[in-house]
Amino acid sequence: MSPHNRRGLAADAVLIGASLADLWANVDTEERLAFTCALLATAALALRRSLPLATLALTLPAAAVTDAVFATLAALYTLSSLSRHRALLAGCAMAFTVCDFLPWPWTDVNSDDLSDTYSLIHFTYTLATAAAPVFLGQLVQARRELSLRLAEISEAREHERLLTAQSVLARERAQLAREMHDVVSHQVSLIAVQAGALQVATQDAGTKEAAATIRRLSVRTLEELRHMVSVLRASGSRPTELTPQPSLADLRQLVDGSGIEAELETDLPQDLPPTVQRAVYRTVQEALTNVRKHAPGATATVRVSHRKGAVHTTITNTASARPALPLPSAHHGLAGLHQRATLLGGTVTSGPTAEGGYEVRLELPVEHGHGSRPA
Repeated sequence: MSPHNRRGLAADAVLIGASLADLWANVDTEERLAFTCALLATAALALRRSLPLATLALTLPAAAVTDAVFATLAALYTLSSLSRHRALLAGCAMAFTVCDFLPWPWTDVNSDDLSDTYSLIHFTYTLATAAAPVFLGQLVQARRELSLRLAEISEAREHERLLTAQSVLARERAQLAREMHDVVSHQVSLIAVQAGALQVATQDAGTKEAAATIRRLSVRTLEELRHMVSVLRASGSRPTELTPQPSLADLRQLVDGSGIEAELETDLPQDLPPTVQRAVYRTVQEALTNVRKHAPGATATVRVSHRKGAVHTTITNTASARPALPLPSAHHGLAGLHQRATLLGGTVTSGPTAEGGYEVRLELPVEHGHGSRPA
């Protein structure tokens, strides 16, 4: 049962209890008609929210034949808080006024008694008593409707804020897509063309192989850039990944196409969470990229294993065989690996080896649901 329903039942119980107290104080149990009408009015309060008009009709006889009017006033308040029909509410208030004002039985009413000043004051007091629950019910209804309108306005403003944010994001994504297409794609295309020309013109086998590798990597980069540009231009209209999400099945292709001499050793189950597989792939990708940038001519070994409830990934490279060319770097790669590993409950450590090389270690837990969180 919802909290709202529990509060409604509690309010019904309180009203019925108050009506029984009114009955006990104002109705003689020996007067069978009066006692029956008052008891019926009290029981009718249980129907006040589902059948408010019928509830008021069942309580009016008690107001006519007894001084126990609490049930009738409660029914009048409930009807007023649920109905917008002003003429109906005025008629119901007048019906209560007449029932409470005229003495029972109505056949004994003397017209002279109704014309004196006391009767006029009594009628005015009874009419005011009937108007009070009507006005209170209308006030509660207006407050409830105002709260709903305020909630709708707040929701509309939040929706407008989201639309504005999405519009700003769409413009930024479109601008970024243009920059990527006009600058990055152009530069990578030139690299691919120059590498192709070098591959054709040179007679040296090593140079030809290096040029082929550069051209292959450039073409692959162009494909990923084209995919990213198309996604950015979509401006978030559909849930599309920025790049095709890799898995451990793609590790072999990554190592073989890295452009360096690398050895891959894996011993992993097939049911690892996708987030863990992506983290391993991205760590190996970043480590091999750093080897290619900072340790030209070095060889690398990639070991990925599963033991003691965790995936252990180690990428180790030998010392550089020749001086590295200065390349621009913002050092965001390892920082991104640390952030991804932390989100998955793991760790990334890195540092030079005793032989002059470099080693990157990734450890990710895959038990107790650690690997199921998004990275």
